[in-house]
Amino acid sequence: MRRGPGALLSAASCSPHWPGAANRSQDHLEAVGHICSLKDAFGYENPSEIANLISAEKFEAALAIHLYKGGRLLQGSRIPFGIIFGGTDINEDIKHEEKHRVMGAVLEEASATFNWKRFLQNAGIPQDTENLHLFLLICGLRRVKDPLYLVDVFSEWHRREPHIHLLIIGPAVSCFFCFRNCPNYAPFTSRAPGVHLLQEIPQDDLHAAVKRCFAVVNSSISEGMSAAILEAMDLDVPVLARNIPGNAAIIQHKDTGLLYTDPQEFVQLSKSLMNDPTLEREIVTKAKAYVKKHHSWDCEREAYQNLVLRLQ
Repeated sequence: MRRGPGALLSAASCSPHWPGAANRSQDHLEAVGHICSLKDAFGYENPSEIANLISAEKFEAALAIHLYKGGRLLQGSRIPFGIIFGGTDINEDIKHEEKHRVMGAVLEEASATFNWKRFLQNAGIPQDTENLHLFLLICGLRRVKDPLYLVDVFSEWHRREPHIHLLIIGPAVSCFFCFRNCPNYAPFTSRAPGVHLLQEIPQDDLHAAVKRCFAVVNSSISEGMSAAILEAMDLDVPVLARNIPGNAAIIQHKDTGLLYTDPQEFVQLSKSLMNDPTLEREIVTKAKAYVKKHHSWDCEREAYQNLVLRLQ
């Protein structure tokens, strides 16, 4: 769905006597400049009718209210669509085999759905791992990010505790880390069990993955203000970052995150975090508050606006 105004289709079961979520969602979308067309799902028999409507009206995205009632009509849609769950689909429709099957198929197609199992499969992480603890390192693969810094110690840790995995996500922005054509690619594969490499993925999927991981990791040699760290804080995920000035400027050790000075300390701190749920909750809560106070969207917008005003 576009960030700016666009033509949106909303498919829902509508009643003039019970406007409910359909009309509220339309009001919310139009309030930010979208052109929203609300259609009653009961007025259409199959997805081809909705496809014709989408083509004729040139809709750019769609929302369906109720996974079965509205969502089934968007199957095979040529535009991105999302689903707003209701009560009936979750509590009743799921009990019926055919409706359950259709609902599952719709979710597979919905743009707003993150498939955790598929994500693990693409990353090469065994899906049957019990008590999976996934650490996420998000960075462009270049020297200053030092993505190999924790590989050896992490692989050694994984051999002792197979449920521990490190996933490095990011594009190769330096020829030093070119995929498959460089000896330095090998540590991510056969020589380093428990360490996985995945090329960049859409931002929404990345944020969904961050929420499902145990912690976000930073191993950079130098940082200004890491967006990955701040986003993890905002998403209620603990951060373990290399103790360098840029990271220490936004992380207070054992308060809003954990700072390590070498790979061995990284493992030590990770284990303490895994074994102390209270510490994890405190770090996550304080980090969220820190981001809200110092790095919120509103604060950033105001700073840019003030900068432009000073330039005039």
